Amino acid sequence: MKSHQTTQTMKPATAAKKLGVYLPATPAEFQEGVVSRAELNELQANPPEWLRELRLSGPHPRPVVAAKLGVSIAGLARGGVTEALTTEQIEALKNDRPEWLEKERATQAEVRKEAARIKKRNAERAEETREPRS
Repeated sequence: MKSHQTTQTMKPATAAKKLGVYLPATPAEFQEGVVSRAELNELQANPPEWLRELRLSGPHPRPVVAAKLGVSIAGLARGGVTEALTTEQIEALKNDRPEWLEKERATQAEVRKEAARIKKRNAERAEETREPRS
């Protein structure tokens, strides 16, 4: 007796998140259906024109906006950015360099620096416990 495997599917919101695109900007047929794992893999391997255009110009979801600006999602909210932005809007913010953006970038740099310090410390501690004591 052979068991057949069911096709794994996901909601459009999950697929959009995995593709790094803003769901409301996707075509209606994408938003209204379900996406199989195979379809997602195909979209990633051979993106259609609409997906290429969204990735290039946006609007981009907040995680993508935050990454492009070099800040956290919470930093975006503190700066008053709560909606998806286009690539043009992101570039305008980078060029205008508002005070909140500079502050959030500095905060994010400190967070990364501290994370690297902790990672290094933990690696050193792990190395110490592996070394035989004499």
